[in-house]
Amino acid sequence: MIYITQLIYIIPGQEIVFEQFEQVAIPLIAKYNGKLVFRLRPDANAYIGESAEKPYEIHLVEFLNEQDFEDFKLDEERKKFLHLKEQSIRASVMIMGRKL
Repeated sequence: MIYITQLIYIIPGQEIVFEQFEQVAIPLIAKYNGKLVFRLRPDANAYIGESAEKPYEIHLVEFLNEQDFEDFKLDEERKKFLHLKEQSIRASVMIMGRKL
């Protein structure tokens, strides 16, 4: 099992476009032996300490293996909507890990 944590930073005013992309991408995760564990949109009160910019959303996704994650990224249906992702996301940080 692998886990992907993604910190997502949105371009101001592009929240609706980002949501349109997520409506396509999130359901495709299951097609590749994956599961969305958490999708969080923390407000300012959720932070106890910080040393970096606050993300708009935080995702935690699990996949059976790394190949399933790579296959998800190459999904043809998802690729049709990547322009929405590019239009709405300013930056993202992706962290891959395994359960200890």
